[in-house]
Parts: sequence; C-alpha cells; structure tokens
Amino acid sequence: MALSRFWTWMLLLSIGFVLFNLFSGRIYSLGILANGEQGEPLVVAERDTLSVAGTEWLAALRSAGNAGVQQGDTLYTLSKAGNVQVHVGTVPADGLFPTCENTITGIWLPLIGYLTFFCGLLNLLVDARAMEKLARALAPIFHRIFPGLRKDHPAYGYMTLNFAANFLGLDSAATPFGLKAMESMQADNPTKDRATDSQIMFLCLHAAGLTLLPASIIGYRAAKGAANPADIMIPLIITSFVGTLAAMVFVAIRQRINLLNLPVVLFVAGVGGLIAGLMAYLMTLTGLGRSHFTDNLSNGLLLVIIALIVLYAFLKEKNFIEKGTNLFDSFIEGAKDGFTTGLRVLPYMIAMLGALSIFRNSGLMGMVMDGMAWLLGAVGVSREVIDAIPVALMRPFSAGGARGFLLDAMETYGADSLTGRLVCLFQGAAETTFYVVALYFGSVNVKDSRYALGVMLLVDLVCVITAVVVCAAYF
Repeated sequence: MALSRFWTWMLLLSIGFVLFNLFSGRIYSLGILANGEQGEPLVVAERDTLSVAGTEWLAALRSAGNAGVQQGDTLYTLSKAGNVQVHVGTVPADGLFPTCENTITGIWLPLIGYLTFFCGLLNLLVDARAMEKLARALAPIFHRIFPGLRKDHPAYGYMTLNFAANFLGLDSAATPFGLKAMESMQADNPTKDRATDSQIMFLCLHAAGLTLLPASIIGYRAAKGAANPADIMIPLIITSFVGTLAAMVFVAIRQRINLLNLPVVLFVAGVGGLIAGLMAYLMTLTGLGRSHFTDNLSNGLLLVIIALIVLYAFLKEKNFIEKGTNLFDSFIEGAKDGFTTGLRVLPYMIAMLGALSIFRNSGLMGMVMDGMAWLLGAVGVSREVIDAIPVALMRPFSAGGARGFLLDAMETYGADSLTGRLVCLFQGAAETTFYVVALYFGSVNVKDSRYALGVMLLVDLVCVITAVVVCAAYF
C-alpha cells in the first residue's frame, strides 16, 4: 500500500510540477521526459537561423557539425530542422522511452540469464534434498529471527545463499536466491497479496546489504585515480554491518521478536568475528594485494559453491533416480522456473523505473536535493558532507543515477577527499530501496508491503549517519 501511494503521488506531483514549469516559462521543452538520454546537452531555448543568417558565427556553427560551439557554460548546436539550439547543463536521467528500453536490454535480459542459471542450480539442491538438511541445520538460529516460519522451512536455505552472495559482492547471484526465498515463503502466506512478517524481515536484511567485497566501488576508485582504491573496504564493511543490525533490530521491535537469546547472539558475534578477522588480514595487505585478494576470493568462492552443489547432487544421484529424473534434467526444470520468474517481475521493474525517470527529469527531485542540502548547511553540517548528499538521496531511487553522482563527485572533489570517500560508502552500503521492494514483492504478486518500505528507508538513514561518522574517524 505504501509503495502504491508513493508511486502514484510521485507520478502526479512530477507531471504537475513539470507542466507548471512549462506554462510559467521555466523550462523550454517536455521532450526530455519522453525521449531524453542521460548526460546529453539540455535544450533551454531555440533560435531561428534566419535571425543569424549570413554571420560568421552561423558559418562556424555549421562547420562544427554535431559537436556544436561552446561559449562558457552554453553550447550551441544546429537541430535536424536547421534551428539553433541553446544548451545549458545536461539531461538528469533517461526519458521514459529510453528507460523502458534500457530496463529490458540492460537490466531485465541479464537478470533473466542469472535467474535461469542459478535457479537451475537451486533445483539441484532441492531434488538432492540438500535444502532440507540446510534448513534443519539453520533452524535454531533462523527460527528465532523468523518465528513465522516452521523450523524446517526451505526458505532458510535460499536466504542463506542470498546473504552469502551479498556478503561476497555477488549481486547477480544474490537476486535469484532472494527471489526463490520470497517464493518459498509466499507458498505459506495465508493472505497472498499482503506481505508476511518473515518476508519483511528477509527483505529488510537483504536491502541492508552486508558486504565484504565491494569490487565495483574499488573499481570506480581505481578509475578515478585513488592512491589506494581498496582503502574504503573496512569503513564500508563497518557501515553495512551496522545497517544490517539496525534492520534486524527495527523489524524485531515492530514484530515483537526477542533477539536476546543465545543462538542469535552467538550468530551475530560469529559473523562479527569473521568480519573482524578478515579485516585484520586485509590490513596486512598492500593496495594492489588487497584488491587482488578480494577479487579472487569473491569469484573463487562462487566457483567453489557451484562445484559443491554439482558434486553433492552427483553423490546423491539416487534421490534424482527416485524422482524419475537426472542431474541435467533437474537443472533444466529449475532453469525454466527461473525464466518464468523473470517474466513475472518485468512489469514491476518497468512501472517503478519509468516513474523514477519522470520524477528525476521533472526537476522535482533536484528541488528535494537542494532543499536537503540547504537544511544540512543551516544546522552546521560541513560542506564536504553536503557535497556527498546527492548520492545518498539518489541511491534509494536509482543505482545508475547514484553511480553518476558518485563518479562526478570523485572527479570534482578527488577520489581521496572526504567527499570522494563518503559517496563510495553511500553507494556501497545501501540498496536501491524502491526498486528492490518492487522487484521482490512483485515477483510473488504481493501488493501490500506494509511497513517494509518505511523500515528500509530508516535503515538507509542509519547507513548514511554511520558512514559519515566512520569515514570521519577512519580517514
């Protein structure tokens, strides 16, 4: 319900705002909302070529071709119709039509591939009865965090694989595991269009994004010339760990779950100890060695997991024979299920990303960001922190938009500045909240997400505050 209202009001307010600006003369054209491409020059006015006919300036403009003529902050080009177009700034985001196209070609099709492969592997675990054993092993811990699930629920195994993939920075693998976890819990949902407590707890923990190996963030820092691209790892691990604990506590309070029991405390302490041990080892490595180790660790463990799944299935081949199948056919059946899941989530992806495109290009989101920066400045927040806030505000809405702000901030202020490091924490320690809610609940046709969105946004805020404190203390 909360997501539906947010989506509705975002569209209505954005369209109303842009129409008001058009009629009041604050914007020139509505074309960017439908067809604009992120980063292209923004048209703010046009002139008839007759007004400059015969001038040297027009001749220079024609000889410049598509590159146009730059004068200060203003770019002049010739349109296909032959008019002089005046550009100031760039288009904030892809328009509605490019967004729909890119959602399919750049997000959905790769997702279909990931889902097809990893759901095939998961079906091997199911047919080999490994998920039953994994669920029983994890029941003492998970049943206390997810009291609404029975102790042998197969969702425990899927959630474990999802958390492990996120922990290793393997987003492409985490999504199929997470979607299978949601489907597994949905099978026991008595009210199919309303999120269960267990689904909310899982999604909030998933969105908190506990990460050990932020490979993409390290890559961005390396591309922008950071002295030690991997030096952001420990602050990012700490920030994401705090965010995960906050998600667990917030949802537990809302669901009246007692987390102060021995299995949960030992589990959290164990995860914390593992993180501390890995951080201690990473501190002994040089910048290049650290980057090399983390890359091999994440991808190596992924390959090991795949090998272990296939090996276990092979050793338990009798279970497949009893079901009248074999390893390959079992994989194919699971892969088919992954493909159909991908088809089911596409409308939710289009609906959310299309609305966010209009929201950004309308200028309304820019106003919100400017207002937030002004408020932070008024209460004494340093300029370096304020300069990083656009990434924090954009991250819940758009991973691509936040990434654009992140790269621009590192280019403008330097990768090793406080701002440059903060934007990396904001990008790496949070999820694309609205997209995640639409994707995961949409995959199981849940329309009422209850308080999930509010808790996830609150966790995002915790991560932002933690990032500022940790970054200031660490660097």
